[in-house]
Amino acid sequence: MPQATNNLKGAFLALLGFALFSTHDAIIKHLGGQYTAFQIIFFRTLLSFPLVTLMLMQDKTDGHLRPRHPWWIGLRICADMLAGAGAFYAFSVLPLAQVYAILFASPLLITVLAIPILGERVRLRRGLAVIVGVIGVLIVLRPGHTVISLGHIAAMASAVGGATSSIIARKIGHEERPAVILLYPMMANFVVMGALMPTFYVPMSALDLGEMGMIAVFAIIAGLCTLFAYRNAEAVIVAPMQYSQILWAVVYGYLFFNEQIDLYTTVGISVIVASGLYILFRESRVSASENQPVTRTRWRPDTGTLSRLGSVLSRNKPQE
Repeated sequence: MPQATNNLKGAFLALLGFALFSTHDAIIKHLGGQYTAFQIIFFRTLLSFPLVTLMLMQDKTDGHLRPRHPWWIGLRICADMLAGAGAFYAFSVLPLAQVYAILFASPLLITVLAIPILGERVRLRRGLAVIVGVIGVLIVLRPGHTVISLGHIAAMASAVGGATSSIIARKIGHEERPAVILLYPMMANFVVMGALMPTFYVPMSALDLGEMGMIAVFAIIAGLCTLFAYRNAEAVIVAPMQYSQILWAVVYGYLFFNEQIDLYTTVGISVIVASGLYILFRESRVSASENQPVTRTRWRPDTGTLSRLGSVLSRNKPQE
């Protein structure tokens, strides 16, 4: 099949996947009005185990489930939990578009973290793009004019956690089994969030429990969509499609949560997206980067374990 056709197919699958992720996030925001992020993560993880187990049965890699890089896996577990809890909380208390604006700083952070972890050399132009992206985040936050709430801090922590998790997976993904990369963070979420349940648990209706299951299913299907998108199309085509989530955030925010984005948020998002796109296209040039940490690292703003399922199951692409 011609590459142009594959790219078109990949772009469509990516758009579908990120649309499902955005719907997933809107449901989280709805549930966040009644339940803590800890409870939502616990039940999403619990309800995901059957589906994830069935999919991991496809992993024919010989070996055991002991990590080859326990310290890196341990750090990634902490980063994943920080990213998931931070994003879920931020979605519950902040406008959707504003959360995405902050989380879209992840490619910038991945670029920075690639220096100490991957030994990547970041040249002047990409360095300037990172600085421009940070300015975009500051435009959204408007420190001094807007009170920086716990929700803003949680979103920023999620961006840092997500970028750290992605770059670690990029470093060890070729050596660790996919099951190890996926299951350890899931188990950690299940155990830690379960331990917090006696403190934060609120009884749920059957409808809300069904919505918990929906976000688990949406995360898995969306992850598979992005997996097949990367298998069909060039990464530089697929990766920018993640920014389509901001359009869904505006639509869902307006229709279901009575949210409207102001001028500063719009300008800040534009600056962040522009800097992120520049880094993506800059990395697509073979001579621009040896490791290409952003283009080759598939990431999702809300991170969490399930959002990475597609890339973890991929055997023909670099592991996330």
